[in-house]
Amino acid sequence: MNSVPKIFLTFALIALSSITVGQQVISEQQRQDVDRILNTLASDDMRGRSALTKDIEPAADFIAVEMKKIGLKPYAEESFRQTFQLDKLSPKSNVATINKKAVPAEHVISLGNHVELKWDEKSPVKVVYIASGADFSQAFREHSLSKENTLVLVDPSFEASFVRFSQMLNKPKFIEDPGAQKPSIVYLLTKEKPKTLHIHIERDLEHFPLFNVAGVIPGKSKPDEYVIFSGHYDHIGILPAVGQDSIANGADDDASGVTAMLTLADYYKKKNSNERTLIFVAFTAEELGMYGSKYFSNHINADQVVAMINMEMIGKDSKFGPNSVYITGYDHSDLGKLMQENLKNTTFKFYPDPYTKQNLFYRSDNAVLAAKGVPAHSFSTSQMDKDEYYHTVKDEVSTLNVQNIISSIEAIAIGTSGIVEGKQTPSRVEKLKD
Repeated sequence: MNSVPKIFLTFALIALSSITVGQQVISEQQRQDVDRILNTLASDDMRGRSALTKDIEPAADFIAVEMKKIGLKPYAEESFRQTFQLDKLSPKSNVATINKKAVPAEHVISLGNHVELKWDEKSPVKVVYIASGADFSQAFREHSLSKENTLVLVDPSFEASFVRFSQMLNKPKFIEDPGAQKPSIVYLLTKEKPKTLHIHIERDLEHFPLFNVAGVIPGKSKPDEYVIFSGHYDHIGILPAVGQDSIANGADDDASGVTAMLTLADYYKKKNSNERTLIFVAFTAEELGMYGSKYFSNHINADQVVAMINMEMIGKDSKFGPNSVYITGYDHSDLGKLMQENLKNTTFKFYPDPYTKQNLFYRSDNAVLAAKGVPAHSFSTSQMDKDEYYHTVKDEVSTLNVQNIISSIEAIAIGTSGIVEGKQTPSRVEKLKD
């Protein structure tokens, strides 16, 4: 028997997916665009979309072109790119002597945003001790929160714990706000009481320009109330080869979510019924620590954000089966319940997150706005406990169920209709205390 060409098979499967009986929510062209966008973002040409390399730029350009074609207005004044800077500090050298006795580099831990630090016994530095018998972990945490430059002298009885902490903390780190001044805290493992002191710590500093890609459909009667639809477009780039394959394509993670975001943008633009302003954003640097969404969330008035629907890995059936998505932090607001009410005549169901022990609610791009009180949730189908392709070169379009992406898009389109049209307002999330 001759096999059916792949592209026609894909479209045939897409055509079959619908969560409502006798009703097609998104158009045939939009369904075909799902396939096109997904395959483009997850192609080898995108080289894994690593945020700290030039490989991220073709994906950003592609998303911006799609937003312009849909008819969105740029979120930034003149560009679909929301550009910001991320700084990377990498250890270079740790030199310390107390009473002219050298302290081994592995017995030095340095916290803070300094590129170079020079202290001696005359420096205006607070000196504290962690003595033998203390609770080392608790004392370390307390001193790390110091509001002033601090030298912490640690008794050698804690050497095993100290070296373990050193291996974790003396690594390259990213600085989200380079302009923010933070105190420097230096830990030395020593029995010496400092009569003379010399500390010289050097780090290498690299600057990385990063950019979210975002567009807007202005609201009609409630333009100052925002509904956000999002997904992250970065992935983890090039990995050690498995056979002939070294590109981590990131089809499910998170080309699937970005594809849904763009399709929803096209859907709402054509529907033209939004009373509230809709913001569609592809975040960068989620894989590095959610830096794109942190920047975005810290530069928008959270009180004006009515809801955030963040789509994270929706390319496969969830543990609840087809026509289902789970929502992280489901009980922190009534967003999921409102959306389910709007889906009562469909076969689709939203479920609470079944992986609560993994704390996914505060581990994805919804986290910062959720902490600020916004009903901001991530929508996913990923089976976190048994996805063998997660963060591997095997996360390719061929492993996905395109029907699942289509049905999830339809469900979110119907589920958010009352919120988009200004008829429903979800309850707020309890703000995290500082």
